Amino acid sequence: MPPIDHGWVSFVDAPGAPRIAIEIATTPAWHERGLMYRTSMPEDQGMLFSWPSEGIRSFWMHNTCIPLDMLYLGQDDTIVGVLEEVPAMDDTPRAVPCPAAHVLEVNAGYTRAHGIAPGQKLKIEG
Repeated sequence: MPPIDHGWVSFVDAPGAPRIAIEIATTPAWHERGLMYRTSMPEDQGMLFSWPSEGIRSFWMHNTCIPLDMLYLGQDDTIVGVLEEVPAMDDTPRAVPCPAAHVLEVNAGYTRAHGIAPGQKLKIEG
């Protein structure tokens, strides 16, 4: 695997503006691998999948051992959709009907616990 970039995401429109460390998946190899085979992830971390343009993004949880929330982001870093509590080890494809340039995966329950919702903007640093 090629090295992965790192950065930060700030949820600037959420109560308290929480901030998490992220790994940034921009290559096809990292898009395919994602968080597979990890058995835990710290509460204040996530993985951001990025593409140069918007499109319908479909994800599955093949070999992904931790349940996740998935935040779909437009090119302007606005949340266009959220999938909460996506179960681990599930090959069912999951998507939202809105085009996205990024998908942020965080631990299941994070979005609800921090008041994060569609329509809010994020600040991506990386």
